[in-house]
Amino acid sequence: MVGRDALREYVRGALWVLPALSVLAALAAGAVLSSISVGPRSPLAFQGTPDDARTLLLGITGTMITIIALLLGLAVVALQLSSTQFSPRLLRNFLRDRPNQVVLSAFVATFAYSAAGLYDVGVSGGNRTEAFPRLAVSGAIVLLFASLGLLVFFADHLLHSIQVDAIMETVQRNTLAVIQDGLLTGGPKAPEVPAWAVPVTSRRSGYVQAVLPGTLLPQVARHGVSVRLRPRVGEHIVAGTTLAWIWRASADGPAPDPRAFTQVLDKGVRIGFERTLEQDAAFGIRQLVDVACKALSPAVNDPYTAVQAVDHLSVIFCALARQPLGAHVARDGQGVVVVPARRFGDYLAVMCGLIRRYGASEPTVARALLRLLGNCASVCGDDPERRAAIAEQARIIVADADREVAQPADLVLVHAEADSVFQAVARRQPGVLRGGGAAGQARRGQQGRRDVASVRRLRPVKTADALPVRVVAGYSHVRIQRAYGSGSRQVAGTLHPDPRGGWRASVAAAEAVGVGDSWHCRGRDHDQVVQAGPPAAGRGAQAAARPAARGADAAADPGRRAGRVGQEHRRGRLAGSR
Repeated sequence: MVGRDALREYVRGALWVLPALSVLAALAAGAVLSSISVGPRSPLAFQGTPDDARTLLLGITGTMITIIALLLGLAVVALQLSSTQFSPRLLRNFLRDRPNQVVLSAFVATFAYSAAGLYDVGVSGGNRTEAFPRLAVSGAIVLLFASLGLLVFFADHLLHSIQVDAIMETVQRNTLAVIQDGLLTGGPKAPEVPAWAVPVTSRRSGYVQAVLPGTLLPQVARHGVSVRLRPRVGEHIVAGTTLAWIWRASADGPAPDPRAFTQVLDKGVRIGFERTLEQDAAFGIRQLVDVACKALSPAVNDPYTAVQAVDHLSVIFCALARQPLGAHVARDGQGVVVVPARRFGDYLAVMCGLIRRYGASEPTVARALLRLLGNCASVCGDDPERRAAIAEQARIIVADADREVAQPADLVLVHAEADSVFQAVARRQPGVLRGGGAAGQARRGQQGRRDVASVRRLRPVKTADALPVRVVAGYSHVRIQRAYGSGSRQVAGTLHPDPRGGWRASVAAAEAVGVGDSWHCRGRDHDQVVQAGPPAAGRGAQAAARPAARGADAAADPGRRAGRVGQEHRRGRLAGSR
């Protein structure tokens, strides 16, 4: 099965296979038409003399040679433009483009048909003859007009195919097809490789193009072992290094013989000299990332093309966000085959990381990436791992933009987009409600899950380090206070709700603040105590629910409280006190 898949993949990307088949088909069609005898009065018969027929075939043959040379020259120019302007990995898409293969096949078939007709039209046994296959000559005329029409079509197709929008649309369509049909879906938690596992080395170097667990499973089940591949689909492996590990359920039994699995691994794991899109959605993502990075390079300096690439990536990642990702586990009795695969966070880190580093100084690129993350957050469901990966990438994007962009006004829209992302992430994410005693238990029991919004930092910030900021949504304000050694406090700033969503702040050092909770956050040269105020409508009930906690906090010894703040400052981490 792997051999058939490899052959099919090669045929789709080979530029010579379809033209070669078209030559055989043209010769067969010429032989069939030459055997059909028609009179000169037939409307399908060529009306000229044998000399006219030979002259016609000679002209068609010469014309086809010229057109084929022109076609190949234009194709080389298109390939060079695509590789230098966008990405060298896009050449594979051009070679696999079916219209290009069909046009080239039609031209080659017309040439072969006309050249073969010169073999017997107007001559017989080395002498001139008046009899010739009139219907076959008429077929040459039909092929000539068809080729001229295809030449116009090829010019139009070529001009459209080298446009960046068409290139990215093709990559998007091919990648979505892989995500829907070719991607190995993630299953249950994959077993880890034990210490007694036996490695199996690879006999070839190259890229893992495809893995067929169904080919491996019968042999694995027969021996009652587990097999886990080391490289993921799309990764490179070197001959002589570990391709897979094999182990039995217990270390007490005899170790499996690696030689018994070498041949089946060669059949079930296809290794080639290049990456393919059969099971490798990351390859399509890499092509679009290359386009974005090329556009952001100083030689090209085209950020809008990078934004377009991110928009196409947004479609792909929204499709990935709906798919079960991770290691693929196939079982058959005691046999287990594990194929490692990328998780959603891995795809996201590679894509966002490259584009972010190249485009950190361009706010439009940062906004495009944040829009992608917001779209993913709206479709990824309640998966906490994916939502955490989205929030982490959004935080890094904003941090890099804050560092690289000089004008704060250029970052207003970036921060607004980031607020939308954090709100989308928090919409279904369980919040962190901290609070001691009956008041805290009552809040947790009544509200259960709370939204978490992002607090964005407005520059310049002189009172705190640029730490991640999160507060529990639904509160009217959050007071930021400085704690001094004497135990006294001074208000350092207040967080207010932003009409566009999220919070506005003049400092950035807080973590999951709950009503009535005090939090020590390490600042640049002092600690800060952050307190959260409840919504105006519920302040009376909230205040009545926690008199004991408030009284205990007011009666705390100032010296002991200052020492605790200093201890948290020395530890350099977040801690809560009630």
